Amino acid sequence: MTIHYRIDVEDVHAHLFRVTLRVPRPAREQRLSLPVWIPGSYLVREFARHLSDLRAEQGGRAVPLRQLDKASWVAECGGRGELSVSALVYAFDTSVRCAFLDASRGFFNGTGLCLRVEGREAEPHRLQIGTLPRGWQVATAMRAVKVDTAGRGAYEAADYDELVDHPFELGTFWRGRFEAHGVPHEFVVAGALPDFDGERLLADTRRICEAQIAFWHGARKPKVPFERYVFLLNTSEDGHGGLEHRASTALLSARRNLPQAGRAETTDGNADLLGLISHEYFHTWNVKRLRPAEFARYDYTQENYTGLLWFFEGFTSYYDDLFLRRCGLIDTARYLRLLSRTLTGVSATPGREVQSVAQASFDAWVKYYRSDENTPNATISYYAKGSLVALALDLSLRRDGSSLDEVMRTLWTTSGGGPISEADIAQALQQCGGRSYAKELAAWVHGREELPLKGLLYSAGMEWQSQSASVAQRLGLRVSESALTGVKATHVLRGGAAEVAGVAAGDEILAVAGWRVRRLDEALRLLVPGRAAECLVVRDQRVLALKLVLPADAGIGAPVNLAADAKPGKAALALREAWLGR
Repeated sequence: MTIHYRIDVEDVHAHLFRVTLRVPRPAREQRLSLPVWIPGSYLVREFARHLSDLRAEQGGRAVPLRQLDKASWVAECGGRGELSVSALVYAFDTSVRCAFLDASRGFFNGTGLCLRVEGREAEPHRLQIGTLPRGWQVATAMRAVKVDTAGRGAYEAADYDELVDHPFELGTFWRGRFEAHGVPHEFVVAGALPDFDGERLLADTRRICEAQIAFWHGARKPKVPFERYVFLLNTSEDGHGGLEHRASTALLSARRNLPQAGRAETTDGNADLLGLISHEYFHTWNVKRLRPAEFARYDYTQENYTGLLWFFEGFTSYYDDLFLRRCGLIDTARYLRLLSRTLTGVSATPGREVQSVAQASFDAWVKYYRSDENTPNATISYYAKGSLVALALDLSLRRDGSSLDEVMRTLWTTSGGGPISEADIAQALQQCGGRSYAKELAAWVHGREELPLKGLLYSAGMEWQSQSASVAQRLGLRVSESALTGVKATHVLRGGAAEVAGVAAGDEILAVAGWRVRRLDEALRLLVPGRAAECLVVRDQRVLALKLVLPADAGIGAPVNLAADAKPGKAALALREAWLGR
């Protein structure tokens, strides 16, 4: 038997989809539920809050729906005739995690629209795209059963997990195609400016895809775990994000980051977009297939905890820009600038001394996705520090005659591209490196020690240069600055001079040493290191006078700049070329 869904555009101006579910031979008391989260984004998002006008019928007669909790219902059926359930879904979230609909485009993930028929998840699920505005197209990686040239029609998934792992893009978008190692790939771009260079985007993305396929499976006749792949990119004035799926990814980027016709250079914005593409594509292997043992089966009703996001998100963050360097889309200097930014960001986060990266992984549900003014003091990003753990392990393995590349492929082979545990990671490290890395895992993953990256990078022919810190960094502040709002403290870092002085998040900094400041760096001319100066701040309409002392040292998180040694030793040069590519 097959579970059927029909998705219709009900009202673009009200941002409403109409979703109709048909269940053949339902149970007498058929339970239905909507997921509370979407795999890959570790936050309970309460998708059911967007449902309305939920009703059910059987043979033309109304069926009572009894609500059990925030996202579960029971349909009290009479007999085994087909159950039909319909609802309106409000869709006005521009992120990659939920659903969106207006007069220009539509987008949805199945987790936000498709009720789960409990007890029937393993059966085939068919999704019909129904009413659409005139001229709209459909793009998805789900297998088409019977569709027209625009993509309207029926699609099918083997089970509920697959159904909700295929996002849909709807609208009048740009579309391009290419092959990577013989595998069809499609790229869809919504909202691009007229001078967008689609051919260059396809060429650059193809280089990334071919490099990653060869990384996992070798360059000769690779056996890729998908038949086709689809990139769904929505561009807007500002925005950044991505969410991985088994044969596609949903992407969000500022449209200025797209390559522009007639401009050959790779801008920082282009590199940012390519890094996002690389990151999400790498996830096709590392988290969608090779995944935490706790994710062998998803529980859509509650948080799914794992302490391994430092590996699945952090190691993916390590490889995303590294692949741009290895396939020649950025040079070594730009790669090192990106790496330097990560090093600086982690060192400027006091939370690294409070929480291990393994703990941060487990707490993602309540900390990473619910950041506030105290987040830098309470936790560390498993993306950022996890990527540095990967770097430290990679350089350590290379000094031992192996590499992290070899470890990743070993994990893929030994697990059959399936669930793994931390013990499996430790075993692969030992198998490839020829020794135990338990000490490193204990210190770098479960401990809060500083990573020994300075020495490891030196062994790879890199120079570690400390840069001058800004006034904000020296004071332990993160600020926003604008002509309208002035200088506002957004975060006050633990143990910094600003915290000692009594500055609080949300304070507007008006003046230092009797002088009005509109940019915090202006205060550098007004402060004498080690000497207290009056700092006027506005807090809740009150003007407060605080005593601020500028430290003589760099404060919290002095910027790091990495540079390739122009004359490295022979061993360092060989290690560097094996790591970054020639």
